[in-house]
Amino acid sequence: MSRRSCSDAAGFTLIEALVALAIIAVVLGTIGSVIATTTRGTRAIDQHMALAGTAETLLADLPARGLLKPGRRSGELAGSRWRLDVAPMNVAGGDPATDRFVPMAINLRLQRADGAAIQITTVKLVPRASQ
Repeated sequence: MSRRSCSDAAGFTLIEALVALAIIAVVLGTIGSVIATTTRGTRAIDQHMALAGTAETLLADLPARGLLKPGRRSGELAGSRWRLDVAPMNVAGGDPATDRFVPMAINLRLQRADGAAIQITTVKLVPRASQ
């Protein structure tokens, strides 16, 4: 009969098992990090889309061109505080005597309670008031 030594035994050594566990831990940690980053990105996109939808609603509810007046309005809609500033724009080369329309700058700022915010600036042409 012959004696078998420990080195002839089939299987893994303790060092090999520890190295395999360390590699698995690193891979799982990396996958977890990617999942967390993706979740944060998805949440930020959802918040931005909700704010954009609220902004679209507010801009769609603006008065007709002939009724739009300069000034500041504010309020709350869908859990977001909003502020709307309307002001005439100074346009170089414009002739008030012949121009039929006045460009109005519309600046809308929305902010949710959690701090997410969006700002939209646009221009609307308003008929000049008859003199």
